[in-house]
Amino acid sequence: MAGAHVGQHRAARRRARSCWLPGRGPHSRPSDTVRAVKRLFVTGLGGYLGAELGRQAPAAGWEVAGIAGSAQLDVRDGAAVLAAVADARPDVVVHTAYRMNDASVNVEGTRAVAAATAAAGARLVHLSSDLVFPGTGTRALTEDDEPRPVTPYGASKLEAERVCPPEALLVRTSLIYGGPEPGPQERFALDAADGVSDMAFFTDELRCPIAVADLAAAVLELAALGSDPAHPPPAGPLHVAGADALTRYEFAQLICARHGRDPAALRGEPGGPDRPKHIVLDSSRARALLRVRLRGAREVLAA
Repeated sequence: MAGAHVGQHRAARRRARSCWLPGRGPHSRPSDTVRAVKRLFVTGLGGYLGAELGRQAPAAGWEVAGIAGSAQLDVRDGAAVLAAVADARPDVVVHTAYRMNDASVNVEGTRAVAAATAAAGARLVHLSSDLVFPGTGTRALTEDDEPRPVTPYGASKLEAERVCPPEALLVRTSLIYGGPEPGPQERFALDAADGVSDMAFFTDELRCPIAVADLAAAVLELAALGSDPAHPPPAGPLHVAGADALTRYEFAQLICARHGRDPAALRGEPGGPDRPKHIVLDSSRARALLRVRLRGAREVLAA
């Protein structure tokens, strides 16, 4: 039995080799007694937000490791995640990995990451979603509002929040766009404008899109808070979204104009009764903590 446990542990360690950024590998890490940089571990390091965190983190004083994607490691594999995080010895773990159509990745993956973070003695920053809210009101939503998701994805993200420890920071954000390459939101709009897909954009669903560079910078700032024992780091939900409330149709039109497409080629229509309507996040608490400015999509896409 002992031999079986050793074999399982070694197999998990093989599966859990951390992905290090070029020039930031484990052999370049200073010892714990002399290191000046902080260590960041990112799940979804190969994804849209994760890649931007990886780009920005070294300049912000972070040494970065992480899980690039499911081909490298399944975040639901608790033993492998535990080994990967332990190998990286992070100060902070930022959990960005998710799937829109797989609740088990969102919930069980978060459970595994939270457990590994706790075992490493690190702090957890978990990326959540504005879709934890029902969108039935007419005012901006604060962190004190009750989450009541109406979509399966929103339900899985709320359950993921609930498996995080009380001291974790839960960053609720919105539609992400504006990376070096078009992300999913841009692709939806551009494919529709180019006739590649026949997609309608909701005219009655309000969201607060945020540029991926702004979100990554905000997450890195928030991850760094709390290094002073006199000022504990923020914990619990925190809304981090863009300054403009836009319908999905208005947002798609701005994307098309920015990329030289005709916004008139897009088709708008109301969403169904099962869709949230008004998911405008009040990010005033985050703005009071941050130096980075959370710009609106009109400003970003007009630049």
